Amino acid sequence: MNYKLLFAAAAASVLLLGGSTLAQEKKQLAFVVNASSDFWKLAEAGVNKAQAELGDGYELQFRYPAQGTAALQNALMDDLVAAGTDAIMISSADPKNSIDAFNKVAAQVPLFTTDSDAPQSKRIAYLGSSNTAAGVQAGEEMVKAMAGKEGKCMGFVGFLGADNAVERITGFKQAIEGKGIELVDVRGDDVDFTKARTNVDDVLVANPEINCMVGFYSYNSPKIYEALQAANKLGQITVVAFDEDPVTLGAVKEGNFVSTVVQQPFEWGYQGMKLMAAYLGGDKSMVPADGLIIVPTAVINKENVDAFSADLKAKIGG
Repeated sequence: MNYKLLFAAAAASVLLLGGSTLAQEKKQLAFVVNASSDFWKLAEAGVNKAQAELGDGYELQFRYPAQGTAALQNALMDDLVAAGTDAIMISSADPKNSIDAFNKVAAQVPLFTTDSDAPQSKRIAYLGSSNTAAGVQAGEEMVKAMAGKEGKCMGFVGFLGADNAVERITGFKQAIEGKGIELVDVRGDDVDFTKARTNVDDVLVANPEINCMVGFYSYNSPKIYEALQAANKLGQITVVAFDEDPVTLGAVKEGNFVSTVVQQPFEWGYQGMKLMAAYLGGDKSMVPADGLIIVPTAVINKENVDAFSADLKAKIGG
């Protein structure tokens, strides 16, 4: 019997098994978003920064669902759990109707939310903006811009029932109450970009009394810009935006939009991954008693848009 060959084969087996064990010990963390939108590039950059700092002991995934629906998101989470993912952070497309799905995942791995919370679920914590406070900021910007003039505003958003949308709208209404400004209606589009544009076009034709608009989701304001430009009404309708789409920032710089209320999705990705890594390591000190980790929002206007844009480019590598 060739004992040298047997020994070599046994040693190779140990190496292979050892390598497999090491691979399995690598912690798998996933960040799941609600739609394929440029807004999420900053969060992805934050996840990449966290990966560089956490090192080879972690594998971080940034996942887009095939479409922005709760069913596909929840199926994606099930797939991640089945594949051995150790913790998940999600921006839910429909948190109110995803409680059972969230609880199913939360029973197997630590689950965190971002952007749009699901406080009735068994998620561990929410890390993101206070959407109500962001809505108040947007409303205050509209009040300043209208400068005492009566306003008939139309809002545009993706998911009308999502918590982040409801809270932004609520905050906006709080800020404009008693100021001679009315939010006449909010049109939803279910993250259908074509419908988002059509919604604005329809309002311009059917509602000539509208003299102010609010884009509550990141892509809504660029669609407002496109529609106003096509109708030769840029500058004639007062617009307050949300988030930092390049078209939105350009419109703010031009003076065609008053301002935009921005979140910090880079920090959601970065802090979210560090939070989950710490939690898996047994450190739960970063989770507050109320389960809310609020990352502040900011107002970007003509005075600070250049500095903000330069910072964005630095974070996403240009």
